[in-house]
Amino acid sequence: MIVVAERALPDEALARLLTEDAPYGDLTTDQLGIGDRPAALTFTARAAMTVCGSEEAARLFELAGARAKVVAPSGTATDGTLLSAEGSAAALHRAWKTAQVLVELYSGIAGGVAAIVESLRDAGFDTPLACTRKHFPGTKAMAIKAVRCGGAAMHRLGLSETLLLFHEHRLFLDETPAATVVRLRTRQPERNLVVEVSDEAEALAWAEAGAPVLQLERFDPERVRRLKSVLAAKGLAPLLAIAGGVKVGNAVAYAGAGAGLLVSSAPYHAGPKDVKVTFST
Repeated sequence: MIVVAERALPDEALARLLTEDAPYGDLTTDQLGIGDRPAALTFTARAAMTVCGSEEAARLFELAGARAKVVAPSGTATDGTLLSAEGSAAALHRAWKTAQVLVELYSGIAGGVAAIVESLRDAGFDTPLACTRKHFPGTKAMAIKAVRCGGAAMHRLGLSETLLLFHEHRLFLDETPAATVVRLRTRQPERNLVVEVSDEAEALAWAEAGAPVLQLERFDPERVRRLKSVLAAKGLAPLLAIAGGVKVGNAVAYAGAGAGLLVSSAPYHAGPKDVKVTFST
């Protein structure tokens, strides 16, 4: 369990979510005339889940004018109460659905990450998992938090802080792989260099050129195992990062084949978790 209790979204971002959902107030609550009535609610997991977003959800209630308490911090594995809130019926109704959906969606991602991590640990592997930047645009802060809650790291946070050399970059180069490796490592000595390859010939060429990390695009586990053996026979030992199609059903097979890192986008497509919301007066 990795608890990530700090909020990923500042008040301004959370306030925008509330405004987006109720730009001109809550018509139903207003017309019923129940806004001033005292109320309370709880969020409860309907099944075991890895929580993500309880801090942001609690703050949404506070920004709407209620009081809220986080019971299960982000990163907690639980099937119980996640948070509670109390205040006016208007305040609780205003934040209710936005807060619920936020927790459900990002707990789904955290659970998708945790499922892969746990499958590796259960099989006796400590192979690390990293998630790509293929989250839905505009959701990076919460996506990163969900990845951390599930027990993984980010493969790259963006284009500005990593050297990841794709085929699409190499199309424009007129130099040997060795020259490219020397040039990049000289210009950015504190950055690791990752080269994505799609077949064994490319992998060997870049390993011999000195690339410290090879990202194997859509290699199946047997191809990974075979490449690992060929590299070892030549005295080469780059880190092999597996990308493309890594999911809970094949992570163990990749680890067993000799992968040094698993890179996955699958958790971003995990289904949301189901959070039960209970109101009381």
